[in-house]
Amino acid sequence: MNAPQPVEQPPSLRAAIAHRFSLLDDKADDAEIDRSLRAGVELSGATPWILMFAILIASVGLNTNSNAVIIGAMLVSPLMGPIVGMGYGIGIYDFALIRRSLVNLAIAAGISLATSTVYFLLTPLGEAQSELLARTTPSLWDVLIALAGGLAGIIGQTRREKSNVIPGVAIATALMPPLCTAGYGLANANWQVFAGAFYLFSINCVFIAFSAVLIIDFLRLPHRKFIDKAKEKRVKRALLAIVLLTGLPSIWLAARLVDNELFSSKARAFVRDEFQAAKVHVVETHIAAGTKEIEVTLIGPRMPHSAIAAIETKLPAAGLQGAHLVVHQAEDTRVDVGTLKADILAEIVKNSQQALQERDDTIAALRKQLAEQAATRQDWIAGAGDIAREFAAQFPQCADALVGQVALADGQTAPLLSATCRRLPAASQVKLAQDWFRVRTKSEQARLLLARAAR
Repeated sequence: MNAPQPVEQPPSLRAAIAHRFSLLDDKADDAEIDRSLRAGVELSGATPWILMFAILIASVGLNTNSNAVIIGAMLVSPLMGPIVGMGYGIGIYDFALIRRSLVNLAIAAGISLATSTVYFLLTPLGEAQSELLARTTPSLWDVLIALAGGLAGIIGQTRREKSNVIPGVAIATALMPPLCTAGYGLANANWQVFAGAFYLFSINCVFIAFSAVLIIDFLRLPHRKFIDKAKEKRVKRALLAIVLLTGLPSIWLAARLVDNELFSSKARAFVRDEFQAAKVHVVETHIAAGTKEIEVTLIGPRMPHSAIAAIETKLPAAGLQGAHLVVHQAEDTRVDVGTLKADILAEIVKNSQQALQERDDTIAALRKQLAEQAATRQDWIAGAGDIAREFAAQFPQCADALVGQVALADGQTAPLLSATCRRLPAASQVKLAQDWFRVRTKSEQARLLLARAAR
């Protein structure tokens, strides 16, 4: 007898999950990863030209507030290569690769700053748009984006089958817009904008490289060994210090951003709730979270100062400790009443002009419709006369041929030809006449009515 075959046991849940999330199954060969990451570090030949054109595109997009143009520039940017190469060099302790990556990254940043600065010196659009200003206040969320984007990027670059993850990482981490914004700060001698934008670029570089170090260490790629263990510890501590020193200011900025947003939200709710009961209308609310000032402009019956003071005493209870309420009213000399009246009159004139234009358009459309109906009627009258004469020529025994339109039971109309005949045509001739009349009037509903003349 044959021995029973062992039953294959299904994998455990832990093993199935480990296999599902394994980063080793589809990992490329170590030599292929090394070649690919080292090649991305180089900045020569066509790469500097591509970088300059990409920076120019991004600068135009920021200057004109166009998201689509900015995204297009990030897709062709070659800035990711030196940053990931630096992280790879740190992960395998290849100091020559780290130096080459840092040099190429510095050259790329210099080219980017020079290109964007020249553009913003020459452009006639000097006002800072919202897309520019958004790159001047980095926060903890930018750290998280750079970290997550860097992890996704290095994982994608170590796979056998390359995917579209790198363009997505380039868009998510947004390396180019901060450099363009820094160029705007240089061109306009706005050092606060320059510092904020360049700090955002530094955050992206450090945490993308740090992500690469983490994945390279996890994949256990071949790396050089330190003979001196104390030196290895010093290098690792220095890298950790760089990461912490770069990330800590962003945590403070994020905390301040959250605090400002909470203050603004509470202030808007306070103004809405407290002034809703009064017989006034809040025209404008301006909230300065930094100075904790809430400025409100009112129209309507003037509120006494005692009522405003009573509302201001409620600020601490609403979670707005230290806030100051400034109220402008219609009678207040700080409000330009003439401008307010002019704006209201301008709105009334605008609405009146719009109503007149709509009336004129309606009249023109009705006139056109009447003209078309008159022309159609004239054509029908001329055609009806021709049909009556043609019928009389075919049936000379019939007289008094009349052609017109009759209403049907379903609400539609149909052509009608009626005539009186001394002698009624044969049934076959009547059918031919009916078919002819339908073809002649182009209507399947056309009716033929023949009656015998009284003797």
